[in-house]
Amino acid sequence: MSERVISGRKGGLITLGAADALWAELTTDSAVPAVSAALTWSPADARAGYVLLGARVVAASGGQRGVSEVEVRRAAAELNAVEVEGGDLVRIGPFRGAPAQEHMEGMPLRWRQRIARELQERGGPGWAARGDGGRLRHLAGIDWRRLLVERTDGHTRTWWLPRGVVRLLDAAEHAERQWLHAARAGRERAAVPEQPSRPGRARAAGGGGKTTSLEGPAAPPRSYTGELQGQLYSVLSRKPNMSRKVAGWACAVCRTAPAAVLDHCHEHGYVRAPVCHSCNTLERPDHLYSNDIRVADHYTHLFDTRVGDWLRHWHRCPGCRARTTLPLPHLAAWTAYIACRPLRPTHRDARGSRGRKPCGVLRVSWTGSHHAPRSCLLMVAVDFCPSGEHRVLARVPYREAAERFGSWLAETAPAVAAAAGPDRLDGLPTRSRPVIADTSGEGLALF
Repeated sequence: MSERVISGRKGGLITLGAADALWAELTTDSAVPAVSAALTWSPADARAGYVLLGARVVAASGGQRGVSEVEVRRAAAELNAVEVEGGDLVRIGPFRGAPAQEHMEGMPLRWRQRIARELQERGGPGWAARGDGGRLRHLAGIDWRRLLVERTDGHTRTWWLPRGVVRLLDAAEHAERQWLHAARAGRERAAVPEQPSRPGRARAAGGGGKTTSLEGPAAPPRSYTGELQGQLYSVLSRKPNMSRKVAGWACAVCRTAPAAVLDHCHEHGYVRAPVCHSCNTLERPDHLYSNDIRVADHYTHLFDTRVGDWLRHWHRCPGCRARTTLPLPHLAAWTAYIACRPLRPTHRDARGSRGRKPCGVLRVSWTGSHHAPRSCLLMVAVDFCPSGEHRVLARVPYREAAERFGSWLAETAPAVAAAAGPDRLDGLPTRSRPVIADTSGEGLALF
């Protein structure tokens, strides 16, 4: 490490070049690939007073004089702790309706827009891999191109990143936003001339007040404790500064990443909780059409791996809790994934192993609405059967699906089941709401 300073550092600072080398050395074995010039190559700019390393804001003391070695090491340790599952991907674009973001001068990350701009305007991943002048533009010290997955379905091209990386970049964007808010507040305080005051009042004003230090990390988001419970999304979403308030909470599902959007029940209209982009994407059903969804791999997380967390989250809606059920798209996915699992055929694994694998891809569609449960019918089918043998597996009436879910809920999450039902309509909206489905998966803003 040619530039690393071991002795004679003032205040524990090392030069930017030494910090680059230290960052590269410490993140060699990270599951998230890091770049070697994280502090000295675009878009990092130490003259702004900070640089982003992973999800951590590292202060740059005196412009370009140096950064804290301790902070670089902490950022590297946090990056090394991030787990990446290759099959757990989140779609990051392209979207016709890009997520609305608060405009703030000097906020350079905005990683979704940066990726979309590079891939759309400069010819896609193949062009990006060639670099610009020999060095790649990075995001918070991360080489995102090495993890990007591009899928083509007909004429539609989509881009995907592992969920762990999406959460990391969302956390970095949140940390930077908090930092810049604190910096702006500090400049505004400095611009206000001091008002003459009596000595006693001066001591009181300067003694016990909390100040925001620009040299320290931003305050972590606070835990969500049900402050928005029972409120209608149609009312709450119109309130000023709501997006900034949401960003102050930690995600109510994973409880690690900062929240970015308000998740709400599209059938009853109630806000569930603030969640991060990653959990919001995970929660959204994979709609093919407004009444037709594909039961993808992420339902393993929803109904198997972290079922208690998700059931508790969905039942934050008073309507779903009173009915002891789920919104129709989620109930349909549950019916296909859990209730009809024994009906799914299997085929011999084509790769030559002795085992068998489930046939094709599950899909569930429905006719009618949850407002007319007697006529609503769920149809579970198999798409992409290798031999073309299977189509419709089952036709399940809505009421039967809801009863099955209630029984399964009592066994799987008894605490959630105990807080639900019986079917009470007190306090629910008097006007019925149709099922509103995000048919394209493109709406990331306040879903």
